[in-house]
Amino acid sequence: MNQRDLQNRKTLWDSTMGVAATLVLWPLIVSVPLMLQHTYANIFKSGWYAYQQKPKPLGLCLGLLAVAVGQTFVLCYQYVRWTKSKYAGKLVPVQPNEYRLYDYAEAAQEHLSQAEGFAVIGCYLTCTWMLHLMPSSYYSFEGGVAWSKVAACLLIQDFLQYVMHRAEHKVSKSLYRASHEPHHKFTNPRLFDAFNGSLTDTLLMIVLPLFATKSIVHCNVWTYMAFGTLYANWLCLIHSETHHPWDCVFQACGLGTAADHHVHHKLFSYNYGHLFSYWDRLCGTYRHPQNVRQFRKNHKDPTQWKPHK
Repeated sequence: MNQRDLQNRKTLWDSTMGVAATLVLWPLIVSVPLMLQHTYANIFKSGWYAYQQKPKPLGLCLGLLAVAVGQTFVLCYQYVRWTKSKYAGKLVPVQPNEYRLYDYAEAAQEHLSQAEGFAVIGCYLTCTWMLHLMPSSYYSFEGGVAWSKVAACLLIQDFLQYVMHRAEHKVSKSLYRASHEPHHKFTNPRLFDAFNGSLTDTLLMIVLPLFATKSIVHCNVWTYMAFGTLYANWLCLIHSETHHPWDCVFQACGLGTAADHHVHHKLFSYNYGHLFSYWDRLCGTYRHPQNVRQFRKNHKDPTQWKPHK
């Protein structure tokens, strides 16, 4: 077999692995609401979920479980890529002129134990649910996932996050330093840096938009569950140090990619959106990754990344 045939076979293999990863990972991220939306009545007693003006913890627990299960699959996906397994397909760094070395177990442990990440958001979800601060529709188990409302939640959440994100950068230096600056030491982020920042940053950019979004879009528990796990895990994926196999399609559709978000981490003044690039495009703050000099190979040996000070 000649070199061209070998290269063609490798390209086909990489493409197949990329398509497989896309078709497998995203449904797995929402696997809990997908599996339980029509079978919950056969698993749980009606007294555990029937809404009678008093919140019951089942919906909350299943929602937290949905995020945890989605996160588990994302971490497994990242592990396969970190090991450079042949099943990961072709791995292309977002920033080819720099490299980051890290121990997977140590990075994953740090990621999962960050108080300003899952702990704060989990506390917010627990308080708003159990203190009955959610619209009554959220406590309903009737009906399945309403994907149009999932999309509405993602769009509204990302728009509000765009506004808060840009405000943290532009309102004052003191606000920026107290909130978002710690996250910006990662000028070449990795997936595990998604929630590494500050408590103030999490409250302003994630918690406040979440509180507003739930007041705007009224949906049932399964829809809220699907939105929550997609949102949390997508935030992790856009911090990846390598391109994802779905990024070309996402880029064409205006959906957030790792490269789009790396632009913000590198240049600071562009791409404030996370899940979508629509708001940046409308407001003139979008910069395409292909137009960023640092993202083009400079034909020199990559240098080791150092945190921004």
